[in-house]
Amino acid sequence: MTWRRPRRRSPSTTPSRRSPGCGAACGARLLAAYRGCPPEPVTAGEIERGNGCGVQMTSYATAVLNNGLGHYRAALDAALEVADDPLSLLTPFALAELAEAGSRSDNRALVEDALDRLSAYTVEGSDWAAGTVARVRALISDDRTAEACYREAVERLARTRLRPDLGRTHLLYGEWLRRQGRRLDARAQLRVADRMFTAMGLHAFTDRARRELRATGEKVRKRQPGSADQLTPQEEHIARLARDGRTNAEIGAELFVSARTVEWHLRKVFSKLGVTSRRELRDTRRPGTGS
Repeated sequence: MTWRRPRRRSPSTTPSRRSPGCGAACGARLLAAYRGCPPEPVTAGEIERGNGCGVQMTSYATAVLNNGLGHYRAALDAALEVADDPLSLLTPFALAELAEAGSRSDNRALVEDALDRLSAYTVEGSDWAAGTVARVRALISDDRTAEACYREAVERLARTRLRPDLGRTHLLYGEWLRRQGRRLDARAQLRVADRMFTAMGLHAFTDRARRELRATGEKVRKRQPGSADQLTPQEEHIARLARDGRTNAEIGAELFVSARTVEWHLRKVFSKLGVTSRRELRDTRRPGTGS
């Protein structure tokens, strides 16, 4: 399913200035997108408080989600909602999403424009900016230049704490190598991306990396029998808190995610444990949970 961006908003309700208290909600939207969930819509309360950050983060997160799922035209559409705002703190990040989506939508002019605008952010000497510019340049470069750019992007982004961006660079590099017919080299990059995404729980990008691995002829390890019913560490944690009677909002506050994300995880927990309610969940006991 392709997730669409929010309706275009009027300037009067979407100032670019960050509002107090918007950080947690904005972060939860981005985390949900990386994990393959649609970001929460902006609430009326956020709009009343002039929280333009929430509106723009929803569009940016929608672009991230759709790039992860391979819905590039929808990602492009959502990224444009933010990339065209020169005052937004999210603009450079949205430009990176726009460039990736544009390259997969055969829109070279759009990628070139994004690259030109992103280059302005490298003057401060940021490894993230330099690495992202190198990655975007690789998307539209000839073979020899592209490889050098991907290598530079990996080197630069490895110095930052933005591990999802590093993982995505390995993914793009691996996808490019596969298209060059270099299957063994592609597998090396794609395996790194797969391991990183799996460790971080970034399900949308994990699936994309594994699809690419399969396309190289790699036999991606299947789950062991019964492992589909095993809870992830985060699901175990959420289930334990839910058994203790904590509300979705309380669990979300402890884990720095939204109540909606908690609800999404609980649905997966219920499915895996074969229960349909919190009452039934309290009657279950999973090995190794300590409850």
